[in-house]
Amino acid sequence: MRLIPFALLLLTGAIQAAEAPAPVAPTPTAAMHEAAALYKQHCQSCHGAQRFGAAGPALLPESLGRIKPAEVRAVIRDGRPASQMTGYSELLDASQIDALVDYLYQPAATAPVWKTPDIRASHKILADLASLPSTPQHDADPLNLFVVVEAGDHHVTILDGDTFDPLTRFASHFALHGGPKFSPDGRFVYFASRDGWISLYDLHNLRMIAEVRVGLNTRNLAVSNDGRWVLVGNYLPGNLVVLDARDLSLVKIIPTLGQDGSASRVSAVYTAPPRDSFVVALKDVQEVWELSYAGEPDFQPRRIVAKDYLDDFSFTPDYRYLLATSRKAGGGQVIDLDGGEPVASIELPGMPHLGSGIYWKRNGHWVFATPNISTGLISVIDLQTWKLITEIPTAGPGFFMRSHANSPYAWTDVFFGPNNDQVLLIDKQTLKVAHTLRPMPGKNAAHVEFTHDGRYALLSVWDRDGALIVYDSQTLEEVKRIPMNKPSGKYNVGNKIEFAEGTSH
Repeated sequence: MRLIPFALLLLTGAIQAAEAPAPVAPTPTAAMHEAAALYKQHCQSCHGAQRFGAAGPALLPESLGRIKPAEVRAVIRDGRPASQMTGYSELLDASQIDALVDYLYQPAATAPVWKTPDIRASHKILADLASLPSTPQHDADPLNLFVVVEAGDHHVTILDGDTFDPLTRFASHFALHGGPKFSPDGRFVYFASRDGWISLYDLHNLRMIAEVRVGLNTRNLAVSNDGRWVLVGNYLPGNLVVLDARDLSLVKIIPTLGQDGSASRVSAVYTAPPRDSFVVALKDVQEVWELSYAGEPDFQPRRIVAKDYLDDFSFTPDYRYLLATSRKAGGGQVIDLDGGEPVASIELPGMPHLGSGIYWKRNGHWVFATPNISTGLISVIDLQTWKLITEIPTAGPGFFMRSHANSPYAWTDVFFGPNNDQVLLIDKQTLKVAHTLRPMPGKNAAHVEFTHDGRYALLSVWDRDGALIVYDSQTLEEVKRIPMNKPSGKYNVGNKIEFAEGTSH
């Protein structure tokens, strides 16, 4: 059955067509009004009157930024498996769905806000942690578990890293982002969704413990090295939110305002374990913040003025220096966290993805390598001189690099372009491409993570009919292929809590 307003519109258009030489197309304003009516009738009950989200995710340009309109159109038409989102192909025709998609990518009529009462009202305790056993209630090695994010249908699989059998699979919030983070003992994992939901999951008992919504568009989160605090960085509203790591209760909201009062989004937040601090990059002001969590912290930021805006950064192995870059700038900068100032520039072309860069020792010296989002090359930097050692050509721009102390290779994808089914293995000493893998020709292959001992490498095929492919990291023989729904990332507990060489923060 078609909607009455749209049927009347069609009838009016038909009459006009009969009476006039050419039909008059509805104005953009009229089209938006029609789409707003469709949203109110079909979407508002789950996604909220202002599109801020409710039972369903937020439907704002900020939260849909990396999702192509064609995918949104398909979800409206066909629904989303294993969710409450049903298809509307029987209620809406193609033009109505197109109008609705266009509407969702328009800014909200009401400026999006999310304040202390909203956060507190969203907080839910889902299990009594005190009543749960404090030891693993499964036979898997707790340090060799993998948390696998399946982006295709918004689920998470907990995988035994010894047998590669799943222990459980459960639904997640919409579009998990920034990689899950772990408590220092590896018992708990913390998830952040793009539309602001933070979830606390117990890997010993395979139970969700708590959740809270801290914003409308969240960048990522970090967990303090003492296991007491969670810090979340938001795009919308631009701020930092401190949570109690035990139950996700709200501790503090920190507006991200520059020294001159300018508002900023948050590019990234990470923990720096040897420093007992969080380090925060601001996106819209040229500042880096360090927030100590030692003792009884007040979370007042120590401000460091940068040479440029920071979209992305990584630490050196001793956590003294940041390697940082801006998406718009050619090159990068080195910031001395001890001295509180930039100390060097780095020659980096294109758009290096430093957050996915890795370091290792070559000829006794630490080097750092980063993929590049816009250019087909890997840049390798000497961490003593900050000089470029070499640029390794690849078959296209890449997004992720990974390795392990026990692996001779740095694994990198060719994430963008026609060759995105390739994964390149770079010899960490010669800095040459030693092997090229094509696990599923024609399908995007990306994001490698190693088992705790480095014996096996797990590779994702980013497709709805994708897979997690297990390789022997020395012989490169395929060990197992596990069908999965767009496994966008997988994270080994032991490697993550040890901040192991070759993995990300």
